[in-house]
Parts: sequence; structure tokens; C-alpha cells
Amino acid sequence: MSIWWSLHLRRDAASVPLARRLLLGTMETAGVDPDISYDLSVALSEACANAVEHGGDAARDGASEAFRVTAYLDGEKCRIEVADAGPGFPGVTGSRPRPPARPAPSDAEHGRGLGLIRELADHVHIGNRPGRGGAVVSFDKILKWREDAPLVAV
Repeated sequence: MSIWWSLHLRRDAASVPLARRLLLGTMETAGVDPDISYDLSVALSEACANAVEHGGDAARDGASEAFRVTAYLDGEKCRIEVADAGPGFPGVTGSRPRPPARPAPSDAEHGRGLGLIRELADHVHIGNRPGRGGAVVSFDKILKWREDAPLVAV
């Protein structure tokens, strides 16, 4: 079984729950274990929130720029990618594929998103879009299925 979808969303806070609900609906329909679905939806929410907050400046006409969310359920794995048009991660180059992990203080209201994504996913890649600018956060998780999963290949 293979399912994929891609969304281009406005850099607006209302886009975050939209992407999360679409992912949860896809996972539920496919029969993914609810705990795995929840972990992925939290990680997606964090990545989307980062794209909304840091993903670029408002366009000249005042409209927000877009960011892209792509999700792939392929066999036993789900991969999610969130890409924006912002300045990207400072200091990230080809030889250094991700920013250093700097844990936020326990009482901080911001700065925990990437660490949370790393905890919830099995594999995480954090980098910049080559040539076009912007950040890309992608993460994978091995799927577990409900016993009554309708879309699992037997």
C-alpha cells in the first residue's frame, strides 16, 4: 500500500491544524495504530508551526507566503516533509546537514519543536533547500497497524 499527498499552505497559524487533521484522517483510514498516528501528528504540528513562524517574510501585497507539507505512507514507513521559503537554518551546509541540538530551558515557551520531532520520529533530517532558500524538515517513522487495518497488504 502506498498513499501520498502534498499541500501548499499559507503561512498562517490556521494551516497547522488543517495539516494535522488531514494526516490523522489519512492514518485512521489506512488503519495505522493511534499511538503512532498521534506521535506523527505532534511532530507534523511542530514542523508546521516552525514554518509558519520562521518560513519567510510577508509578500509585498501583504499576503503570507506558502509552505509545503508532503506525506508518504509507503509500506511500513511514513515520511513527512515540511519545506518553507524562509532564510533556512543558519550555518547548515552540505557537510553539516543539521543544526546542532540546543535544548531549550525547561521553562521556555519556544525552542523545543525540533527536539520534540527528534524524540517522536525514527529518523529526522533538518536542512536547507538547495539553491532556492528555505528550510526543510523531514522525518520518518515505522508504522504499526491496527488489527482491523483495511489498507494493509497481506
